[in-house]
Amino acid sequence: QVQLVESGGGLVQPGGSLRLSCAASGSISYGNVMGWYRQAPGKERELVATMTTGGSTNVVDSVKGRFTISRDNAKKTVYLQMNSLKPEDTAVYYCYAHSSKAYWGQGTQVTVSS
Repeated sequence: QVQLVESGGGLVQPGGSLRLSCAASGSISYGNVMGWYRQAPGKERELVATMTTGGSTNVVDSVKGRFTISRDNAKKTVYLQMNSLKPEDTAVYYCYAHSSKAYWGQGTQVTVSS
């Protein structure tokens, strides 16, 4: 069983930065994918960014150039550096991992507001 524990959400002003972290515990296969989804009020959950163990990434167009995904395979941890945050980035951000099946974190709130 895999558990994902997120940290790093919070309230930030427009133009500010936040860094999310997600650590996986339990048995996770080498060829896994880890990353982030988000869900804003009244909207469907959407992919933000994912990264394979080999470093291949998939990033939604709306955050390209502002958000950077990275991971430490030895620590089974994935990060999301979010810069130039906008009010429309406000959402609950969920850590995601796929290792034989999909796993989700509990979610962390990111609020961008002045």
